[in-house]
Amino acid sequence: MREPTEPADAAKPGGRAPTAIDAIAEGWVTTLADLDPSIATWIGIPGRHDEYEDYSPAGQARFDDAAKKVLAELAAATDRDDVDRVTRDELGRELTLALESSDAGRWMRDLNVIASPAQGIRDILDLMPTETVDDWTTIAGRLGNLPGAIAGYIETLRLGIERGVTPAKRQVREVIEQSRKHSASGGFFERFVESAPVPSALGGDLSRAAADSADAYLALAEFLQRELLPAAQESDAVGRELYALHSRAFLGSTIDLDETYEWGIEELARMTAEQEAIAEEIRPGASLAEAIELLDADPARQLEGTAALREWMQNLSDRAVAELSASHFDIPDPIKRLECLIAPTEEGGIYYTSPSDDFSRLGRMWWSVPEGVTSFTTWRETTTVYHEGVPGHHLQLGQAVYNRGSLNTYRRHLAGTSGHAEGWALYAERLMHDLGYLDDPGDRLGMLDGQRMRAARVVLDIGVHLGKPRLDGTGVWDWDYALDFMTKNVNINQQFVRFEVNRYFGWPGQAPSYKVGQRIWEQIRDAYQAREGASFEIKDFHHRALDLGGVGLDTLRKALLA
Repeated sequence: MREPTEPADAAKPGGRAPTAIDAIAEGWVTTLADLDPSIATWIGIPGRHDEYEDYSPAGQARFDDAAKKVLAELAAATDRDDVDRVTRDELGRELTLALESSDAGRWMRDLNVIASPAQGIRDILDLMPTETVDDWTTIAGRLGNLPGAIAGYIETLRLGIERGVTPAKRQVREVIEQSRKHSASGGFFERFVESAPVPSALGGDLSRAAADSADAYLALAEFLQRELLPAAQESDAVGRELYALHSRAFLGSTIDLDETYEWGIEELARMTAEQEAIAEEIRPGASLAEAIELLDADPARQLEGTAALREWMQNLSDRAVAELSASHFDIPDPIKRLECLIAPTEEGGIYYTSPSDDFSRLGRMWWSVPEGVTSFTTWRETTTVYHEGVPGHHLQLGQAVYNRGSLNTYRRHLAGTSGHAEGWALYAERLMHDLGYLDDPGDRLGMLDGQRMRAARVVLDIGVHLGKPRLDGTGVWDWDYALDFMTKNVNINQQFVRFEVNRYFGWPGQAPSYKVGQRIWEQIRDAYQAREGASFEIKDFHHRALDLGGVGLDTLRKALLA
């Protein structure tokens, strides 16, 4: 692993000379990779790739101690330039918030359907190289250590039970089902290792480790069923105080939750009106439902099977990269390659994973297709490819990884928030509309369908977790009303809808960060344009903003406007 006094940036000729603040940030990356070896796998740096972090209370205590030490180092250091000031602002913001979250006990109730250790312990295996015998030897080691990671996680959740800090019953039930799928015969672990091209001895080690991993997930399911479920919270809502903490974490900004809720209602109405206007364009006199029916029935817009879906995604992404790099963006060669893949899980969701530090692992767009879903329509998903690829996440996050000459490893790989990343991706969707890539009414309706969904979940998420009155005035937000509300405001498979609503209920503050992040990105752009006046160039704004790497939205605003 790199020493904190030897930042990766030092190796780039002509790059910015590393500073004391860079050394602190590099040291934090080293510390994080030591505390959580999965981070080394994720960003592609040397580390103990066959191990897991300590998910027990002792592991949390070590993280807290390390965070306090880095905050003290930042306080004692001196900024040399603007890059240092952004690093100080962002790292300080992140660590301060992490300690607040720790004090609030979030780590003891960290269980949900999409982004908790219950998923992360398995998910990191998707990013591990599988080309060589050495790769599979490393995987065998990590699988062998997986039961210990699960045991530490159970210890933490058990402490939460003792202290009365537990997740909602709904999330526990869903994760029980997920865990049982992983532990079943023919489940993920068995499938993962069965075709590994390795010698028989290693194959035996892999099979045993995979079986032990499946057993560990069975143990997790049993613990959740017998101990956590009876102690879990009846209410899905986390309440205003904890929700505000979640919102700050996902945005890197403090917002007025009540004003944002009202804005979300207005934005949802605006998206709906835009969709209805396009429905009229698709066929005069058509309702939105009729226009969607026409698009779904159009053979030219249909895909059958995941192989066809993957090929279509890859071709569309390749065309966007080729055309935009020739006209609207200066895209470095390593970022011109994006892999579009079907995820090995069947849990719903579409996501992006960044390239490794040396680009030996490319940026990847993953589609986790729920079991039984085999048909897809391109009009809904054209904008998704732009969201996950170029000019969305792949350009944004890939550019940060590429920018070794000025950004330390923390800034390139680990800094940032969902509001920054997902807000940019929604901003990028609108940009593609402005550039003429969504002139087809169906594709444009699909973009608005996604934007409408993001507006709807601002309303739903805040409504549920703050106990807001229902929009129809019949009580407060609950599961049945939320599911009905989303069903009326999105046009996707009902399995996806249920997964999405479960996600919002268990991951408070994350879903609104997309649309709220877009709002803040647009506010910053407009303020930047007003300041620059006649000299404003949108390409220059994008270049300056993306060159910062991932940051919280308050850090972004300060860096571009202060």
